[in-house]
Amino acid sequence: MPQSNGKVAGFVSITPLLKRLSTLESARKVKAEEIAAAVALIFTDSVSPVQYALLLWALHTTGQDHSPEVLAACAASMRAAAAQVDQKALREVVRRKNVAGGAYGGGLCDIVGTGGDGHDTYNVSTTASIIASPIVLMAKHGNNSSTSLSGSADLLQNARPRAPVISATTENTLPQIYEKSNYAFLYAREWHPGMKYAATLRKEVPVRTIFNLLGPLANPVHDTGLVEARILGVARKDIGPNFAEALRLGGARKAFVVCGDENLDEFSCAGPTHCWWIHETDQTVVDEDGKKQKQVDITQLTMSPEDFDLPRHPLSEVHGGKGPAENATILMKILRNELPEDHPVLTFVLINTACLITVSGVCEADESHMGPGDDGKVVKEIGPGGLRWKEGLRRARWCITSGAALKQWEGFVEATNAIAAAG
Repeated sequence: MPQSNGKVAGFVSITPLLKRLSTLESARKVKAEEIAAAVALIFTDSVSPVQYALLLWALHTTGQDHSPEVLAACAASMRAAAAQVDQKALREVVRRKNVAGGAYGGGLCDIVGTGGDGHDTYNVSTTASIIASPIVLMAKHGNNSSTSLSGSADLLQNARPRAPVISATTENTLPQIYEKSNYAFLYAREWHPGMKYAATLRKEVPVRTIFNLLGPLANPVHDTGLVEARILGVARKDIGPNFAEALRLGGARKAFVVCGDENLDEFSCAGPTHCWWIHETDQTVVDEDGKKQKQVDITQLTMSPEDFDLPRHPLSEVHGGKGPAENATILMKILRNELPEDHPVLTFVLINTACLITVSGVCEADESHMGPGDDGKVVKEIGPGGLRWKEGLRRARWCITSGAALKQWEGFVEATNAIAAAG
């Protein structure tokens, strides 16, 4: 009987699969579902460390870890092993929030990157997720850093004067948190407990593995059907189409995959950004259940800061601080509207926030009633893809200048601390 950490364990053998993954020719014939079934064993500690390491190595060397079908299937396995929220309770609170507008139905949104781009820029997607929360419901999926100076969880845990207790956002408390705020951070460490079996060994595998790619596809509330829109940043232009197709295969109908020309996993503030837009069309198709629904296409675009009417700034100007504490200070300055309007980091954040707000569909509304400070003057100019990117910027700026983003942040901080205090 194989041994695991000194205890007897009945591991499931994946030897036949590993043999088929041993060559490029045979690996191409392996079905994505077979690989996903093997990956699922990792989350229950049901495969030996040696075979687990061999699986990760084989997927890397054969390139199967970049296959859209494999990414989609393995992400589904990862989500199935995650903590499962009460869908009825979550659906009810989303319905009561009633933040729909334009072509945005009021569903949950996410903005996330794969990491690993090597640029160590400021935590732009996490900040953008908070800023956008007065307008769209955010279910921001994130974790501590594995490749950069400051991960999304690190940033939030260092916020002052009072940090949220991000571990308090669980499958049991998520609906409760949305009662107090439009913002929730889904801490991957809490929502994906099975990843603890993978963590140690991953560090010993000397290449980037499929687990470096699955996180952005594994938002644990995706399968509720309530995640309506998302931005996903990738660190290499060549894998943008793979992620776009993986999102489409996974059921996404409104998403934007972005990669800065510098191989940056954000919408770049320095120059062109390569984009893959997953969106519904006017054509209808019949699904596996015989139901008619709109066809989902992927459109490739190239965009730049000028599409938002914003200037360019080199990446050297948006590094933020030297770690999460300094970045958290910048976060709070942004939320308090204390940075100059032309500050490079603010511009970087606004671009990505405006991108999310625009992709959500809310900018398609011909009227605007966001609240105090909103002049109601909708910018109807159409940009790439036929979307109102400059209106997205107008709304993103309002979220900061009105104090609305700070209010949502404070609601999240208060809610999570109250839950933690109650035990």
